[in-house]
Amino acid sequence: MGRAFNFSAGPAVMPEAVLQQAASEMLDWHGSGMSVMEMSHRGKEFISIYEQAEADLRELLAVPANFKILFMQGGGLAENAIVPLNLSQGGAMDFVLTGSWSQKSLKEAGKYGQARVAATAQADGFTTLPAPATWQIGADSRYVQICGNETIHGVEFHELPDLKALGCDAPLVVDFSSHVASRPVDWSRVGLAFGGAQKNLGPAGLTLVIVREDLIGHALPHCPSAFDYKLVADNQSMYNTPPTYSIYIAGLVFQWLKKNGGIAAMEQRNIAKAQLLYEFLDSSSLFENRVAQDCRSRMNVPFFLRDESRNEAFLAGAKAANLLQLKGHKSVGGMRASIYNAMPIEGVQALVAFMREFEKTQA
Repeated sequence: MGRAFNFSAGPAVMPEAVLQQAASEMLDWHGSGMSVMEMSHRGKEFISIYEQAEADLRELLAVPANFKILFMQGGGLAENAIVPLNLSQGGAMDFVLTGSWSQKSLKEAGKYGQARVAATAQADGFTTLPAPATWQIGADSRYVQICGNETIHGVEFHELPDLKALGCDAPLVVDFSSHVASRPVDWSRVGLAFGGAQKNLGPAGLTLVIVREDLIGHALPHCPSAFDYKLVADNQSMYNTPPTYSIYIAGLVFQWLKKNGGIAAMEQRNIAKAQLLYEFLDSSSLFENRVAQDCRSRMNVPFFLRDESRNEAFLAGAKAANLLQLKGHKSVGGMRASIYNAMPIEGVQALVAFMREFEKTQA
């Protein structure tokens, strides 16, 4: 089997050019005589990799100078604990529940302070987003957290909420794990954004935290040193050994993004891919997407067969057609196509063509 179209939600498809470059540099990085896997994280070779990656990411995402970029570990799940350890000061935090990941964030933060529900879309089966005007945010809130894109339920904030317009001075915390670098970020509305790299930026192992400087330095006394944002920032993400190879691969992805037009170009490609798939789903008599049109994810498209007895036949046929990892998350069932930056439009075209033919033969 050759290269398939991989629709996995994460770890996810990588740019082929990045994999080829990494393969060519595996045994000897730039004449150093070492693989990146073997380098000291404090050696000049890896420091140059790290510095270039950080500079490229800052440029790509237009990160303001008063934000620190931290390369950490533990994924989004760990950040659900690390954020309150650094920002809560043991006080209240407000969460907007839009799916499985924001629910996990609420539950984890409750171990470190008062975690409150500002709004929830659970009654709608997480197929809509609560209007910001309806959010109940306490005046004592240390921060307000959202999941920018819910990978399981397939809902996305296409515009970040303006907390100041809601009369709230608390910083906005955004889990942007699954749509980072797929669209621009309005940093004027963000206090902290975090995400695992394994969906849109690289392999598993690397977690990005981009945090406004004034929010650093308030960690709870029992916060582990390696998770204290101030210590991590003061040591340029080298307080402990960082995930060096994952940073290297992410750096190659950043360079690939720049060569392919940057974030603006990626956003247009992602809009085109998502539109192609949603238009087919909306016209189908066999397949359906249940998410409200105004908050459909561009990255993760859940869909269902109206006759679920055909699920296994669909998955078997898709695998035979080299279309992989389409089974939906076990908590919601159905199917899911994750169409991150590295998924070419040809992959979505192939999926739609297969679905159209499957529907025709099943009629």
